[in-house]
Amino acid sequence: MTMKSRIPMKAVLLVAGSSEKFFPLDYNRTKHMMPVAGRPLLERSILELKEAGVDEILLVVGFQKEVLKDYFKDGSVLSVKIHYVDQDFSLGKGTGIATSFAKEFVANDPFLLIYGDLQYDAKTIKEIIKVFQDEDVDALLTLSRVDDPSLFGIVEIDASKLVTRIVEKPEPGQSDSNLANAGIYVFKPIIFDAIARTGLSARDEIELTDSVQILVDEGRKVKGFDLAGAWWRDVGRAHDLLDANAHYFTKIKKLIKGNIERNVQIKGEVYIGANTIVRSGTYIEGPVYIGHECEIGPNAYLRPNTYIGDKCRIGNACEIKASIIMTGTKISHLSYVGDSVIGEKVNLGAATIVANLRLDHKEIALREQGGLIPTGLRKLGVLCGDNVNVGCNTNLEPGVRIGANSIIGPNVTISEDIEPDTLVYIKWTDKDFYIKKKIGQSSQEN
Repeated sequence: MTMKSRIPMKAVLLVAGSSEKFFPLDYNRTKHMMPVAGRPLLERSILELKEAGVDEILLVVGFQKEVLKDYFKDGSVLSVKIHYVDQDFSLGKGTGIATSFAKEFVANDPFLLIYGDLQYDAKTIKEIIKVFQDEDVDALLTLSRVDDPSLFGIVEIDASKLVTRIVEKPEPGQSDSNLANAGIYVFKPIIFDAIARTGLSARDEIELTDSVQILVDEGRKVKGFDLAGAWWRDVGRAHDLLDANAHYFTKIKKLIKGNIERNVQIKGEVYIGANTIVRSGTYIEGPVYIGHECEIGPNAYLRPNTYIGDKCRIGNACEIKASIIMTGTKISHLSYVGDSVIGEKVNLGAATIVANLRLDHKEIALREQGGLIPTGLRKLGVLCGDNVNVGCNTNLEPGVRIGANSIIGPNVTISEDIEPDTLVYIKWTDKDFYIKKKIGQSSQEN
C-alpha cells in the first residue's frame, strides 16, 4: 500500500457482547471462537488485519473474556500485539460506550474501529485506510447498499461523499438513501469527545452513530466509503458462518499429516491433521479441512467447503457437503449432512438425513418469535447445538435449529425448531404421534 504519509494505525475490535442471536450455537460459547476453515472467526479477522499492515490491536472484551485472553494471549503467535480492556457494563450500554474504553489505547493517533460481528479481507481494510489517510478526514464510515432501508441505520451523503445525516431505521419517505452503516470506521481521537457529549438513545444506549452525527453537525469532515465490490460479511447468526467458512477456504493449502489408507482419492486443497485416519474408499474433494485424531470412512464422501474439527468420526458411506462439524462429533454410517453447522459432541445416528433444499427450491427462512427471518439461502441444512443425540433413521428438514443437550428419538422427522434440553420421540399407537418435552418434565403430545 502506498500513501503520501503513513499514519500509524491501530485497530480496536468490539468483542464484548454475548451471542444472543446465534441460537442454537450460543450455549456457553462466544461466537468469536466459532471455527471457519480451521481457525476461529476472530483469529481470521486478526490475520486479515495483519496482512493489511495493522499489527497492534485492542480487544474490548466482556462475555467469555477469559476464553479470548487464554487463546490469543499477547498476539505474538500471530506476529501482532494484542491488548485487552474489559468493558464495564455498569457504565452503560451501546457501541459508543464500548468505543470509549479504547481512549487510553488510542492516545493521539487515528484508529480503525470494527464491530466484532464483522468479517473482512485485507484488501478491504487497506482501501479503507488509504481513503482516510489520503483525504485527511476526521472520520470515515463504511457503507453498504440495502434493499430495505427501514431495517438499518441509514447514512445520507452529498456529492463529495461526505456524510450529512444518519437516520436509524427510517420510515418510508423519511430518507432517500439506501446506504446502511456497515460497522467499520476510521476515527481521529476527536470521536471520544463526541461520545462524552452523546445522550441516551431510544434504547437507553450511547450509540456510536449518534456521536458521529455530533461530528457532522459541528462541521467535521466525515467521509462515507461504499463497500460495493469489497468482501465483508456480517456474521450475526449461526447460518452466516457457512458463507465465511467458504470464503476462508480459498486460503487453505494442502497438507496431509494423518494416515491415508489405500484407495483413498484426495483432490484439491485438503488439510488432514495428525493422528487422523482416512479409510479405504473415501473420496475427498477440496477445499476440505479435517482436524487431528479423526476417523473418516470407509467409503465416505467429503465435498468442498467442509470443515471437520478434532476427534470427529464420519462413518461408512457418509456424505458431508459444505458444512461445519465441530470437535468430538460423530456422524454414523449412511448419513447425509449438507450446508449445516453442527456443534460439539453431537451424535447423529445411522441413516440420519439432513435435508438442505426445499421441494419448491425457494429461499429458506428461520422461524423466530412467530415470524420468519430470511437467510438469503436456497440451500441450508440444520443448525445444531452442542451435546445433541439424534436416533437412527431421523430426518431433519431444511433450516431446522436444534438446541443444545436435546435428544431426538429414532424415526422422527423434525420440521420445527427444538429448544435446548428437549426430548422428542415417536409414541407408537394406532394413531402415531410424537412427544416433545423438556428433559425431566411431563410430555407435550403433538
